Amino acid sequence: MLFSTKAEYGVRLMVELGRQAGPERALEAEPVSLASLAEAETLPLAYLEHLVAKLRDAHLVSSVRGAHGGYRLARPASEITMLEVVEALEGPVTPMECFQAIREGRVLCSHELDEAACATKLLWTRVHGGVTKALAKTTLAELVEFSRGHQLTPAVEATRA
Repeated sequence: MLFSTKAEYGVRLMVELGRQAGPERALEAEPVSLASLAEAETLPLAYLEHLVAKLRDAHLVSSVRGAHGGYRLARPASEITMLEVVEALEGPVTPMECFQAIREGRVLCSHELDEAACATKLLWTRVHGGVTKALAKTTLAELVEFSRGHQLTPAVEATRA
């Protein structure tokens, strides 16, 4: 499964905001201009403008207007999962075009006709579950810590298994 540059650049943007904010200081952090974020991550400013709008709509970042305005995390990095970030940018995570996750964890496959099950539904359901579980278990705080060259703590590492 490939994610687009929206997910890659958006996650990098969020990690840089997390680095700027410091641990658990999202709401008190000074706003950071999008231009300085683009420069820090060597990302195209025009593209980041589109991404940050989606992240703001998902209540993952907040904006401050004015001469000293910019963006900051809307809540602490430890409370933001990568599933939230990726879904805000890419939409629902689906391993195949025909695959749609619906309420109650069930899966709808467009190849199913009446009562006949899709032959590959089990595989794509497992892929979907694995990817969404990994994204949901990974917080922005972990990526910020990792980006600073630190190893994950043993307690955090144990939850990854």
